[in-house]
Amino acid sequence: MRKKIKQYPLAAIITALVLSLTCSVTGFTQTNLWQRVDINNKASLRGSAVYQNSLWVTGSDNTVYVSQDGGKTWQNRSVVANISTDFRDIALFDNNTAIVMGAGEGQQSVLYKTSDAGLTWQLLLLNQAAKGFFDAIAFWDRNTGLLLGDPVDGYYVIKQTQDGGKTWRRIAQDKLPKTLLKEAAFAASGNTLITGKNGQAWLTTGGFSASVYYSGDWGESWRRQSVPLFQQTQTAGGYALALNTQQQVFVLGGDYLQRSASYANIATLLGQQWQQVDAGQRGLRTAMACSKNTCIASGKTGSDISYNAGQQWQAFDDTAAAKNHQGFYTLAGGNGFILAAGAQGKVAIYQFD
Repeated sequence: MRKKIKQYPLAAIITALVLSLTCSVTGFTQTNLWQRVDINNKASLRGSAVYQNSLWVTGSDNTVYVSQDGGKTWQNRSVVANISTDFRDIALFDNNTAIVMGAGEGQQSVLYKTSDAGLTWQLLLLNQAAKGFFDAIAFWDRNTGLLLGDPVDGYYVIKQTQDGGKTWRRIAQDKLPKTLLKEAAFAASGNTLITGKNGQAWLTTGGFSASVYYSGDWGESWRRQSVPLFQQTQTAGGYALALNTQQQVFVLGGDYLQRSASYANIATLLGQQWQQVDAGQRGLRTAMACSKNTCIASGKTGSDISYNAGQQWQAFDDTAAAKNHQGFYTLAGGNGFILAAGAQGKVAIYQFD
């Protein structure tokens, strides 16, 4: 006897098909957020950089790891030195050439350079100020770059190099705004200072005054603007800057003592005015990276993703990780992927078409 086939209205069939496709897409997204990488190191990783298929991450205890095959295999290229420091920033110029920046008081603030993918390292700069503290480095090309350090005399220490870091010249104080009361710069992820096209540069500060400083003349002079980020505590304010692929600048932040609290954590410059970006206000964000129109913003507790160059955002946490550890400290954008690194040696790659 032939079994009778139940007939369904066309509308019901279409609804079921839509629900099925939605579930499939959602399921794929949730199980393929991040490709986790095991580098067998538990360092706190705060620096990251990408050049073609060359991927680098840096962090505490002089840690440097390098992959030359797009993240498939990694080599330990940590710096051997008498002083242990925290490499919180890196400038990568090609597959083999990089400068890493150590952060900390006194001689823990240091720059090293390699020209052979980390097999050997050369000391470039050692901080001589007892209270000096390096925060970030950024380069326009392999010769011209900037170094940002904490104030030692009422002004931020901004130094410029034009020979790849061999020599540095401090920018004159009369070319900088005097620091505000309880203002501070954070060396959270190497993104406190960034460079853009045609000699542009930005740096961000926090404390009770969240600000962005801008230079349009290769760092020779600076002006300050207040930005609409959370700034109600000494540990609040701007933690990172980023550019999308249209060269639109973003500032990110929050408060590391209230990492998962709800507050304004991303703003962007529209015309001459900084405006808040609605990214869900899901806690401290210390890094942002873009590849084409896809951008990711992240902090230790979670991440957000935008598919339209940072205009709209949605949650994008690493759901395989423990609660409050579903994000990253640092991000770097590549061609069709984003590299992420964070606490306890955590490294991951998000690959997309």
